[in-house]
Amino acid sequence: MSLTIGVDIGGTKVGGGLVDENGDVLATARRPTPADDQAGVIQAVKEVVDELRAGHEIEAVGIGAAGWISSDRSTVMLAPNVSWKNEPLRDKVTAVIDLPVVVENDANVAIWGEHRFGAAKAHRSSVLYTIGTGVGGGIVVKDNLLRGTHGVAAEIGHIRSVMPGGRDCGCGRNGCLEQYASGRALTRAAREGAAESPAKAAVLLKLAGGDPDAITGRQVTEAARAGDEVALAAFDSVGYYLGNSAADMVNLIDPGVILIAGGVVDAGDLLLDPIRKHYKEALANRNQVPFAEVRAAELGSKAGVIGAADLARHRDIVP
Repeated sequence: MSLTIGVDIGGTKVGGGLVDENGDVLATARRPTPADDQAGVIQAVKEVVDELRAGHEIEAVGIGAAGWISSDRSTVMLAPNVSWKNEPLRDKVTAVIDLPVVVENDANVAIWGEHRFGAAKAHRSSVLYTIGTGVGGGIVVKDNLLRGTHGVAAEIGHIRSVMPGGRDCGCGRNGCLEQYASGRALTRAAREGAAESPAKAAVLLKLAGGDPDAITGRQVTEAARAGDEVALAAFDSVGYYLGNSAADMVNLIDPGVILIAGGVVDAGDLLLDPIRKHYKEALANRNQVPFAEVRAAELGSKAGVIGAADLARHRDIVP
């Protein structure tokens, strides 16, 4: 049996999985992420790998990390959650575990997991939106990850055609998609709506103790399920921007499926229904010929680990 290890380096934890060639996770391990300690992150990865490799013969290790990864899948050029700039992550991890290592962007490993074993496996081309604090993206075209010349393609969350000149973004630009379609954007829209129209936000405000600024994302979902007008409008706003962006992806690469992943997807059809509605509207006449279905990703939090492990297994094949 071919076994590889996938590791997901997040802002709060380093999670790993022992994965077979069928994409099944046979064992998991995790350590907290010492975000302000670069050497500590390497040590956490080593501990996760050592725990998972005990008693097994491992071919290679794949690592998914948030940030811009070099085209040779070795260096984290810049990472928002860990203090890395031009960090030779592959070489440092290889030195302490003595196994082949592949480093890839966290959204790229997630779309690869879905492409190989999840909701996109029936399609040669697909797009993934990861909706969390920000908006990440991954794209597969004809069974290949779209990585671009420098390895940093598919940064969908930082496309700003949705609102040129809009809200400032952490990337240094303004009007980026993630400022209008992320979990943070959902909460912001609900807070603004509750402050402006408290009578339409009765459920939301009750959950938040009467303070619009105290509204959380979980409360927006709970209130929307109870029919709160402001909460539903917040989901519709996020759906509008994601639906329009998805329509742009159809016109750009004509994918077979568009997947929505991340924490906000726990809201289910509260999010997916408005995305689909605005997506079809934005396609206009384009929707009279075949176009991609919008659906939830299937692998959940395991997608990154599974995708990273599979990319490691096929490190000499997948460009």
